[in-house]
Amino acid sequence: MAAAPGVKTSSELDGVTMRTCFSRQSRSSIFSFLVIILLLAGCGQSDADKTQAEPGAESAKLTIGVSLLTRTHPFYQDLEAGLLEAAQANGYELLVTAGEFDVAKQKDQLQDFIVRKVNAIIVSPSDSRSIGTAIKAANDAGIPVFTADIACLAEGVSIVSHVASDNIAGGKLAARAVIEALGGQGKVAIIDHPEVESVIQRVKGFEEEIATAPGIQVVAKLSGHGVKDQAFRTAEDILQSNPDLKAFFGINDDSALGALAAVEKAGKLGQVTIIGFDAVPEARAAIKAGKIYADVIQKPHEIGMRTIDAVKTYMSGGQVPPSILIPCGLFTKADAQ
Repeated sequence: MAAAPGVKTSSELDGVTMRTCFSRQSRSSIFSFLVIILLLAGCGQSDADKTQAEPGAESAKLTIGVSLLTRTHPFYQDLEAGLLEAAQANGYELLVTAGEFDVAKQKDQLQDFIVRKVNAIIVSPSDSRSIGTAIKAANDAGIPVFTADIACLAEGVSIVSHVASDNIAGGKLAARAVIEALGGQGKVAIIDHPEVESVIQRVKGFEEEIATAPGIQVVAKLSGHGVKDQAFRTAEDILQSNPDLKAFFGINDDSALGALAAVEKAGKLGQVTIIGFDAVPEARAAIKAGKIYADVIQKPHEIGMRTIDAVKTYMSGGQVPPSILIPCGLFTKADAQ
């Protein structure tokens, strides 16, 4: 018997019911699948954002931009070796450059690190104040900045940690060596480099300690810019103005060796005591030969390694002290034997 118009048979109803159930199940399954995908994508995005935004989320391989004062000086070569050793032990990549005493060049290097989106920056400023604008740019980009050997003195910038020799104590060691060599009497000159924070600290320590010997007078404090040829010319000028000078304090070994060349040229070897700072091989040889009295000795390799340790601690979410100072020592002729 045929169904009445507009009335479906039982078989037709069963078909409709099956199609309706299938459609509902399909839509439900697809919806659930999409929800799971979206949740997984959301979790993945959150983790990625967290890794970029939080210091505690250290990536497996950090890229660290490094701008040294110079790569030609033995001190910075040792410091770089320490950086590389610690970086390799942790699987970090270092991009090492140097300002070579040119702060404009160094600013460009830091800007390049910012563009390359490095994870951290280590800098030994060519000029402790002028470098501030480049460091501020890194701060604004969210890149943590660390200083090694030379601190930044610019205002309004953020430095995670500064790792260096205890330069004030080193300056005091140099002054005690001068006092001992001169028996507490005589005129002294300082071959300075006041653009650099570490030198400022050395000279401060030297002047504080030399003031404890009333018989010693600092008669000149002129810049040799930390390089041998300019230190030589500066020392020549000081010797001409102070023919009775008894000692030079060179703020680094290039300064001390430049002063030595001026003393030798003036025929005053053995009459003018020279104290240096760094104890690089050439200076040690001069100490062994009795041409330089003593040198304050630093530990640049340790400075490099401790700087990478500071980066690692910070990027892992640990607490890093704002200043990490490495003790200095004194290298004399007795140590050169």
